[in-house]
Amino acid sequence: MKIGYKLIAEVYSPQEMVRQAARAEEAGFDFVEISDHFHPWFDSQGHSGFAWSILAAIAMRTERIGLATGVTCPFLRYHPAVIAQAAATTALLSEGRFTLGVGAGERLNEHVVGRGWPAVGARHEMFRESLEIIRLLWSGGYRSYEGKHLTLEDARIFDLPETPPLIAVASGGPSSARIAAELGDAIFVTEPRTGIMDAYAGAGGDGPRYAEVPLSWAPDEAEAARSAREQFRFGLTGWKVQSELPNPVNFEAATAFITEDDMRGVFGCGPDTSAHLGVAQQFVDAGYDHLALINAGPDPEGFFGFFASELAGPMRALTPPG
Repeated sequence: MKIGYKLIAEVYSPQEMVRQAARAEEAGFDFVEISDHFHPWFDSQGHSGFAWSILAAIAMRTERIGLATGVTCPFLRYHPAVIAQAAATTALLSEGRFTLGVGAGERLNEHVVGRGWPAVGARHEMFRESLEIIRLLWSGGYRSYEGKHLTLEDARIFDLPETPPLIAVASGGPSSARIAAELGDAIFVTEPRTGIMDAYAGAGGDGPRYAEVPLSWAPDEAEAARSAREQFRFGLTGWKVQSELPNPVNFEAATAFITEDDMRGVFGCGPDTSAHLGVAQQFVDAGYDHLALINAGPDPEGFFGFFASELAGPMRALTPPG
């Protein structure tokens, strides 16, 4: 079991993200993963630094801990050639510690370049083509590609690691799980749904299985639930909402009626170790073995201490039934 820490780039500054990554290494986490957003989910979150600059700084400040995007959309806002180059450079700077987490994106971040927001079927086609382009460029030499949606013209990445980064594909259903099995090296989810894992395994997927585990630590349970609602209530809207709304103001409106009790139904809240282990166990039961812990609580430093002293050992010992 590998335990990671979610760097919440929409809530904290780029400098704080680098500091938290270094602290995660000190606290014993195996990896950190960072979202790649242009906008935060809410204006009140107040941040959204450029993930690739933050990752480069983290690579220079750490020695052991793994790094990952959680996740990058490799088309629309970017071209997959740019992501292929960025990931190769990050793998070199981190000396092989980087995993490229990719997904089909959210309108929140991708509409900003004025290229529209395609229907989900077209996005999956573009996503597939993006992964093919990234793999092609990582194979070395000058490469060209002509797809239905994306093209590549006589491009070469000159700085390539000896071993390409693993690609972890974000999946919210069977279709993307099959893409993960076919074109990825790992799968990445945010819900403990066994159907996604069944589709991944059924399509031949056998790589690492990443999942984000929703926790909110604070010395007081009520404060933990309040903070979880303030920072992460967007997560309860479901993927069909999260992928489609264009701006933070829309997420403010869509989440206005989500309560602290709603958050308690999903997040482990407060100082009780068993509450956090219970949420993590759901993902272990569903077959996931790389758990990225979200801390939606108000005190990151307190959470690092809690993890190191009380949570790390029991969480690493979690096993599926039987």
